[in-house]
Amino acid sequence: MSGTRATPATGTTRQAGRTPAGGARAQVSTSDLSGDTYIRRAGRQLIVSIYGAMRVIRLYPPENEAVRNALADLAETARALREKEHELELRASNEFIFVNSTRLRLDLDNYASFSQILSVLRACGVGVVRVHGGAQARDWLVFLSLLLSQSKSDDDVTAFDLTERLAAAGVEAFALGAPLVTDDDSDYLQRAKEAAKRTYSQSVAVTKEVMNSVRMGASPNIKKIKRVVQTIVDQILNEETSLVGLTTIRDYDEYTFTHSVNVCIFSVALGRRLGLSKMQLYDLGLAALFHDIGKSRVPLTVLNKVEGLNDDDWRWLAAHPWLGVLALFHMRGQQELPYRAMVVAYEHHMKTDLTGYPKSTRPRLQSIFSKIVAVADGFDAATSRRAYQTVPLSPAAVLAGMRDNPRRGMDPVVVKGFINLLGVFPVGTLVVLDTFELAVVHATNPNPTAISRPIVRIVSDDRGNVLFPGHLVDLTEQKGDGTFARTIIKTENPDRYGINVGDYFV
Repeated sequence: MSGTRATPATGTTRQAGRTPAGGARAQVSTSDLSGDTYIRRAGRQLIVSIYGAMRVIRLYPPENEAVRNALADLAETARALREKEHELELRASNEFIFVNSTRLRLDLDNYASFSQILSVLRACGVGVVRVHGGAQARDWLVFLSLLLSQSKSDDDVTAFDLTERLAAAGVEAFALGAPLVTDDDSDYLQRAKEAAKRTYSQSVAVTKEVMNSVRMGASPNIKKIKRVVQTIVDQILNEETSLVGLTTIRDYDEYTFTHSVNVCIFSVALGRRLGLSKMQLYDLGLAALFHDIGKSRVPLTVLNKVEGLNDDDWRWLAAHPWLGVLALFHMRGQQELPYRAMVVAYEHHMKTDLTGYPKSTRPRLQSIFSKIVAVADGFDAATSRRAYQTVPLSPAAVLAGMRDNPRRGMDPVVVKGFINLLGVFPVGTLVVLDTFELAVVHATNPNPTAISRPIVRIVSDDRGNVLFPGHLVDLTEQKGDGTFARTIIKTENPDRYGINVGDYFV
């Protein structure tokens, strides 16, 4: 289908006297919106329209103009999408929404709409909504009103129950189905997980190869590591949870290399949240992966020293930023390397007030890339087991220190963005719930107002019996009386319970 067509408005209300569909609406060419690209764009418009309609239905009576306009927008949005695709199916599973089997991307500006719709569908036992042709504004009003009322009810309802109630109200434009547990999205998640593991292991291997090449005075293959960074960026843009989850592995024996990969993953994910473009994320990822390249010129006896470091050892460690610049200049002479990577290698330990190292001879400001890498580097280093740090700090304690201790010298805005990325309880944190169950934090909650209520994986029952692989739970889920079904009491050291957190992400 080519040419132009009216694009559904994304607002939830409009002024009186609106122009009929196809009039005042902005025209957009759909010749370049083929396949997944069109569905993702139109699907997001549909989700925003559903969310907007649900909000005004809660606030106003059906005859209110705001309700009428929102429902008209929703009906037109759904009609246009179904007309182009010849079908319209919404499917909810775990943290994702699919439209016609295409997973919608979750961005900062649609967190609230995704979270609300997922929560309502989950409470009503609905996993699939198929919209037939001819769905009018009244049909959407009855359907959404029924979902909202039942999601707050103490009664257990199923998709079949709701279908019967819709039929009794004369609404036959929707076919509802129960949540699917062995469908395409499960396959999608498994494929994403496998892809993340391949990306992570390949990244560690290439990083090890590059750093060993520098240590031996050889010329590393920059093109190979650029491809690795591109893969990391693409995967984070597509589905960041699986790759961020693998940072919990933190291999003690391969710390130098896994640390660089973890910092790259955290930096790219944080840069995405801060609004960097895809090309900027490539440069940031490359700089993050090379931030500790100077350690390849530090003696192994210093890096692997178990006992306390003496003054000479500290001088070697404090020299790794400028040693990294020298190493990168040497590489740049042979292959193209972004200048920003050198800046990050030099600045990532300077601190925002310049009290870190190397000491600056004149006033300067850390670059935004250096500020991002400094936060990612500090977090991963403090939460990892190393030669001289056999007991790592808990992720939640490290984030609190980064936020509350100004002597850490980290940019408070970047730290806040990092906390929004990882949540108050970062991925991989072992927590104790008020049900006496143990759980591992799996992902931040898609609802930005529920930053302290992440998605967790239950890893033991209330008697302490360890479960594997366990099951995912959203800590925003409520009981019939409106109280939360589960709440985090405290964080715990997984070693105390013999739990290897990394096992739940591989």
